[in-house]
Formats: sequence, C-alpha cells, structure tokens
Amino acid sequence: MKNLITFISILSFSTQCYSFESEDLANKVKQLEIEIEQLKSSVAVTEQTAEQKASGITLGGAVRFQYVYEDYNDDNSARGGDFDFDVFRLDLNGEVGGVILSAQYRWFQYMHVIHHAWAGYDFDKQWQGQIGVTRVPFGNLAYNSHNYFFSSNYYVGLEDDYDAGIKFIRKSDKHDLRIAFFFTDEMGGIDGYVDDRTDRYSYDIVGVRASDEGIWDQPVDEVAEHNTFNLRYAYQLDNIELGFSWLTGDIRDASSSVGDRTAYAVHTDGQFGRWNVKLQYTDYQYDFDQYSNSIAVGAYSFYDSIPSEAKLYTVNVAYLKPVKFGPISSLNFYNNYNLMTDKSGDYNNDTIMNVLGVAIASGGLYTYVDLVSAKNQPFVGGTMAGDSDDWQTRFNINLGYYF
Repeated sequence: MKNLITFISILSFSTQCYSFESEDLANKVKQLEIEIEQLKSSVAVTEQTAEQKASGITLGGAVRFQYVYEDYNDDNSARGGDFDFDVFRLDLNGEVGGVILSAQYRWFQYMHVIHHAWAGYDFDKQWQGQIGVTRVPFGNLAYNSHNYFFSSNYYVGLEDDYDAGIKFIRKSDKHDLRIAFFFTDEMGGIDGYVDDRTDRYSYDIVGVRASDEGIWDQPVDEVAEHNTFNLRYAYQLDNIELGFSWLTGDIRDASSSVGDRTAYAVHTDGQFGRWNVKLQYTDYQYDFDQYSNSIAVGAYSFYDSIPSEAKLYTVNVAYLKPVKFGPISSLNFYNNYNLMTDKSGDYNNDTIMNVLGVAIASGGLYTYVDLVSAKNQPFVGGTMAGDSDDWQTRFNINLGYYF
C-alpha cells in the first residue's frame, strides 16, 4: 500500500476568521507569518477572502518531500526509513470580470489529480455561490485536525472532501451557513470518463463489498455517490465556534439506485490564547438494498474498505509558539486523538489513531514532524475495515516549500 505521507499535501491549522473557500496555500503561509510577527493570540490560516482578491489570476503552488519510518514494515525499518518525493502542485486563484476562479492540480509519483476547480460569485458582502469541484461543507473547517494525516474522518470521506456540484455560503459576524448540492463525486460518478476511479485526492465510495472480496480488491459491484445534499451551520461565540453538519444522498450503480447514505456531526473549534481545541462527533450510515457490512472506497490510486456504519470521535489540542530561531518563526505543537467505534459487522476492535507532533514554519518552508500510533488505521499498517488488536507506529518528517 502506498504511504499516506507521499500523497496528502495539506497545510492544517485551526481557523477562527471568516473566509470563503479557496486553496491558495502560498497566501496562507504568508498570512500566518504576518500574524505571528504581530503576536496575535489567534493565528488563522485562511482561504482566499473577497477582500484579498485581485484582478486577474495568480499562480502559486508547492513542492513537498518526506521521510518515513514504519515499525510494521520490515524492509523500511531495515533501511532506516525512506526519503521520497511527495507532490508538486499548481494553484490558480483570482477574479476576472467579477467571477471568482479557483483551481488546483497535483502531480504525485504514481498519479496526477484535480484537487478542486470552481467558479464563484459574491452576491453581496454575506452571500457567495460556487459551482464546480468544491469542498463539501462538513465538520470542523478548514480541517478537523492539525497534523499531516488529517483525522480518521478523512478516510471515510468526511473531512476535506471535494465533489462536483453547487454551493452557497452565507457569513456574518456570528453565523456561518453553507448549503450545497453535489450531483456526483469529483470524477463524474459511476459513468465518469476516467481511466482509474481510484486516482483521486479525496475518498469516495466506489463499490459494495461482497463477502468473498478482499479489503483492497477492485469491487465487483461498482457504485457511486449521487445527488447529495449538505447543510452546515456554525455559530461563533467570542472564542468558540459551535457547529452542526448533515448530509444525505443516493447511491447508484450503472442503471439505478441501490441505496442511500446519511451522516451528521456536531463540532466545536475553540481558541484560548495560543491554545486551540477541536472536538467532533460524527455518525454515518450507508443503507443498501442488499445489506453489506463494508463498502469499497477509492483514493490515491488504490482501493480500500470502510465499515458501512460507524461512529467517530476526535479530540485535538494544539499550542502555537511564536519563536525567532534563525528562519523559524513558529512551532505548532499538537496531539490529535481519533476513535472509530460501533462498526457494522462483527468487529471486536476499534480503529484508533493518535498523532503527536509539531509543525514548523520558516519562511516559505513548512514542515510536519509526526509520531503516529494506531491500530486498524489506513497507511499505518491497517485499514478501517480491519479487526486487529495490534498497535503500529510510524514516524514522519514531511517538508514542503510554498510559492
């Protein structure tokens, strides 16, 4: 199985400010450094706002590399770990004739994918519309995590997911409302014109597992997400955001509906001086006309499996320390705990992941140092559809330059 760190390229900090969605991470890094120099108690790495937009299109991007040591991989540990190229990406963001444009494309060693691509319009100071491949509004935003691995929600398609549809965002001082309708996933659904349905950035359902199929096999019964409705509402207190998210949608094969899916989450994101706390409870369920206790998902050029029903809990704490040590301007220390329980089927063991780490900002260079302990966690020696009681450990150093 390919390593998670070779393909997830994300800059993940807590956010309290109000911004419209875009993935211009080069601007995010610059904004972070400005805020650190001003010693603001709340540091926010945000998406491009209406106030930041300039006429025309701005080109940005990133290149990342990583070192990984896996105690569950005998070959890797015998070599003392591996150092690899991670990803090269290009970002296009801007405004032309009153229309907001945002797109990102990524090149990995084994695939190249669209991350997002949407056109938007500001109807007024509070309302924005987006159409295209855009972020699904669900859970803590921008991310329900601080580390390079995301939270376990990501691997069931409920964190930093991107699909094809239309979305409306309404923001005011206290209220953040997002309503979206997604026709298909980002690859056109069950009959999208693609060579490989696993060559995608975010996790989506691609099949129903039969009892005799392997966890990583290509599914015999292919299906896809269809006609999904999303609603996310958050209320901002002085330093705490309280939110609720919900989605429901159809699941189709090539000719008809074969089931439906629902998910909801309650979440909070609090900033207490330099401390950030993210909490989230998520419940999801896939109902099929013919019951299956696991489903096939696809991402990063491979198939995997997840339970068709489960509950997820995340408890994330981070402390941001501004420093002046050579080029280093900040250290963001964090511990992110993830638990998946009440899985469908006869599972006796939960999925657990704990990530202890620090993110280091130095100019345009951003580095994650993560120590991951997990069981039944994808890319840490397991899978969410697993039932092992063995703990695995992975140590990562992932560094990248944003331009």
